This record gives sequence, C-alpha cells and structure tokens, in this order.
Amino acid sequence: MSAQRRLIVEADGGSRGNPGTAAGGAVVIDAETGEVLTEIGAYVGIATNNVAEYTGLIAGLEAAFERDPEASVLVRMDSKLVVEQMTGRWKVKHPDMQVLARRAQALIAGRDVTFEWVPRLSNARADAAANASMDLRESFRRELGDGNA
Repeated sequence: MSAQRRLIVEADGGSRGNPGTAAGGAVVIDAETGEVLTEIGAYVGIATNNVAEYTGLIAGLEAAFERDPEASVLVRMDSKLVVEQMTGRWKVKHPDMQVLARRAQALIAGRDVTFEWVPRLSNARADAAANASMDLRESFRRELGDGNA
C-alpha cells in the first residue's frame, strides 16, 4: 500500500473596502518537495474580507482534492477567525459565513485535514493570488506542477 500523499493548502482572502472588491487566493503545495502545484484566484465581487478568506479556503481545498481525493491536507491561513471556526473552537455567527463554513466542512468531512494559523508574512503566495484576482476582477487557476518533481 502506498503512503498517503501530503498536500499543503495556503489560503487567504482580501477585500478592498470591507466590504469592497474581494477575492480569495490559494496555492496547493506538495508537502514533500515544496513544489507549488496549483495557484488559484477566486474573484468574489463586492464582499467582506471574511467572505473572501472562506472563498480562498474552499478554492484551495477543492483544488487539492481534485488533484488527490485521498490526500492528507494541512491548511495554512493567516485568518485566526477562519482557522478557529473550522476547528470548531469558535462559532460561526454571520449567515453568509455560515453558508461558506458549511461548504468547507462538507469538503473536509471524513478526510485528513488539519488547520494551522500562520503569520501574515508566511502567507504571501496566497495573498498574492487573492490580490491578482482582485486586480483582474476575475477568477483564475494555474496548474504549475505535476507533483512528480
């Protein structure tokens, strides 16, 4: 039996105005090689920063599980709110965020997914993807590596 593949999802979101022009960003990384496999910008339109954070998380999880549905995933985010809500330590009170949190929970149900808060400076790749999506005012997805490096 082969070892379970380990992927890292770095996710972020931003809003210029809060609410304002918003997008999520994510990168999927091979945990063994450090190779960036996928880069995603998920344009939201006008929304809050927290909605954008969840959008980046969901986009990253979807990309990771499309690549390998059985992968073990470490999610790294600089949003303390989203990390604490996804681990169940904090309640999700806002209705828009409840919808997004349920969607993210459904994606990770029964899977090996852990969450880690990281300082903002350690999340630059996901932040750059979110900002690129806000600049373009559209979503994008770039497949960068095959993971076989």
